[in-house]
Amino acid sequence: MKMKAAVMTQVWGSLEIMEVDLAEPKANEVLVKILATGVCHSDLNAINDETTPIPTILGHEGAGIVVEVGSAVKTVKPGDKVALSWVPFCGTCEFCQAGQVNLCESAFGPMFAGTLLDGTSRLSKDGNIVYHNSLLSTFAEYTVVPEMSCVKIPQNMPAAQASLIGCGVATGFGAAVRAARVTPMSTVAVFGIGGVGVNAIQGARIAGASKIIACDLKEQNLEIAKKFGATHTVNVGEGNTVEALRELTDGVGVHFAIDCTGNTQAASSAWQGTRRGGTTIVIGAFNPQRELALPAGGFHRLGKVLKGSFYGDVHPFRDFPLIAELYLDGKFQLDELVLSRVSLDDINSAFEAFHDHSSVNVGRIIVEFPE
Repeated sequence: MKMKAAVMTQVWGSLEIMEVDLAEPKANEVLVKILATGVCHSDLNAINDETTPIPTILGHEGAGIVVEVGSAVKTVKPGDKVALSWVPFCGTCEFCQAGQVNLCESAFGPMFAGTLLDGTSRLSKDGNIVYHNSLLSTFAEYTVVPEMSCVKIPQNMPAAQASLIGCGVATGFGAAVRAARVTPMSTVAVFGIGGVGVNAIQGARIAGASKIIACDLKEQNLEIAKKFGATHTVNVGEGNTVEALRELTDGVGVHFAIDCTGNTQAASSAWQGTRRGGTTIVIGAFNPQRELALPAGGFHRLGKVLKGSFYGDVHPFRDFPLIAELYLDGKFQLDELVLSRVSLDDINSAFEAFHDHSSVNVGRIIVEFPE
């Protein structure tokens, strides 16, 4: 079939709107009509990355309607509304068998190659290959994705809000609820109040934390954090962050700290601001050239846990529908994360907004398609 898509044709350039061809799904694949897709900063990173295969259709936060399923697909059927996960899993490896599907490595080879799981592409232009992005490529009217990327959600879930679930929302929620396992009446510090951080705050609120401390450099973001459940704020550019956390917790530090920044200094502060016996979660991706430095004195006596978490330790088939239900019940804020809505033809305006440092970055610009 022919469809319209936003295609990356060069590094550091704008996306080009063009007609491309999409092949039918294979046995374990699903054809989805995209209704909405978020524009994430990771998409900008892909545009600026010389290792991104070209041409490619970007986009990894999407929601839509199932149109057609392959012969072996069992979990969804035509007409189902789905949110898409950019981390499909095999279901058979040691990690999947242990329930740690976020640690499955099966998708990463094809992901970096720009293909689907079998190493081939369903996308083409004038007979030449067009590459997939994160096995989803949601910047298009339709997409073919692995069955394990399609998570059925309630039919009455709005598409724009549903599109946000598959990336920053699930990661932040999972960081608090699944990775940290925040407990009722506990204290939580969240470092980095962006698209992941505000959802870590929401996860901590839903888990019953009594005190949630938002930590960031931008006063604007700290004010936004209060709307999602932060009870206190700390500007990390002013004074000693660790001492500030201790002052807010009777001198002992927080039960849980969640670092969403990807900054090793922030992670060190999160660790030091966590009380004895507490847990520090690192959800942000560090620069591999940097080193994480922690105080060594008395380390063994602290009884603390330092844990890295990928995708917030979520299981998409468990947690995506849960987040959708929480939203529909009025317990999870997604409307506030929709910054604005544009058509596919105007998608480049969403990328231009990333370069405006005065603009709000807690949320997403959503590309919507006609139903």
